[in-house]
Amino acid sequence: MSAEKTLILVKPDGVRRGLTGEVISRIEAKGYSIEALRLLNADRALLEKHYAEHAGKPFYEPLVEFMMSGPIVAIVATGNRVIEGFRSLAGATDPTVAAPGTIRGDLARDQGTKVVQNIVHGSDSPESAAREISIFFPTN
Repeated sequence: MSAEKTLILVKPDGVRRGLTGEVISRIEAKGYSIEALRLLNADRALLEKHYAEHAGKPFYEPLVEFMMSGPIVAIVATGNRVIEGFRSLAGATDPTVAAPGTIRGDLARDQGTKVVQNIVHGSDSPESAAREISIFFPTN
């Protein structure tokens, strides 16, 4: 059985707060492998590709603006059922109700901003993972 891949993003709030190492430690402690990692300042074009399915929704523009507000760390993690496993490790999207022990439950809180700042993103399916990885780690 080949290992599944997922894209994980440490969002600007996580990078700004110095939580990248904590996120990586939790990924590795769970037994997943880091296959690729890069620090970048995402531009509008990249984020428009990444969030294409949300274009036109009320939170779209605040989300793109937030994701451009500082550096992000893009990670490709691999492992058996890594997509499902990381999403469980990340916790609920709303950090106020995210379970203790999860990244969002332990490290994030409602900041009262236009868009939820919840430290991490993880792909939600193998198809999304393949699409998102190709956006953040294009082959030359």
